[in-house]
Amino acid sequence: MKPNLAFLAATAAFIGTPAFADDFTAGLSSIQQEWAAANYQTTGDARSSAFDVLVEHASALRAQYPTRVEAVAWEGIVLSSYAGEVSAMSAMKYAKAARAALEQAEQLDATALGGGVYASLGALYSKVPGGFIGFGDDKLAAQYFAKALAVDPDNIDNNYFYGEFLLEQGDYARARSVLEHALAAPTVADRPVFDAGRREEIRALLAIAEHKASS
Repeated sequence: MKPNLAFLAATAAFIGTPAFADDFTAGLSSIQQEWAAANYQTTGDARSSAFDVLVEHASALRAQYPTRVEAVAWEGIVLSSYAGEVSAMSAMKYAKAARAALEQAEQLDATALGGGVYASLGALYSKVPGGFIGFGDDKLAAQYFAKALAVDPDNIDNNYFYGEFLLEQGDYARARSVLEHALAAPTVADRPVFDAGRREEIRALLAIAEHKASS
């Protein structure tokens, strides 16, 4: 995808500490929109810079609203994404910080974000290396995905992450079923960039699952 110039211009205006004032909803929406633009509409150096700024903004929102589970969870989500953008030497540092934030969100309200706290923890445990390198644990990941789907079985993220996990585990038939369910989730109308980007990811995984299941 080509960089989103409008987003980059907006990011430039946000450099420094953002002022969320007393409008938590607007602050959270800003973080969500920034994440979607950084993740789905930017590439190269622009992508790296966008995530650098986003980490600062997510941290600032959590600092301003330390007891709001959405702020804590979204800092974890942002840090988890950031761990995939930095060097291998730094990735574990941010993965651990993401886990800490998501575990705190779990303590505040485990069912927040429609099960998204559980789903994000599941994704983190499924992607991080295990053994002496990291804290990855497929069994724990599966438990978190089950909890996420128990909260909201129709949530697009819950099904996307679980479907991706099943695909990585080689359970292609179940992965296809779960990903099809993810694609049938209601449109996230207030986050169109996220919705389009997530559905594109789901379709890509679904194509792989269908090919593997039929071969």
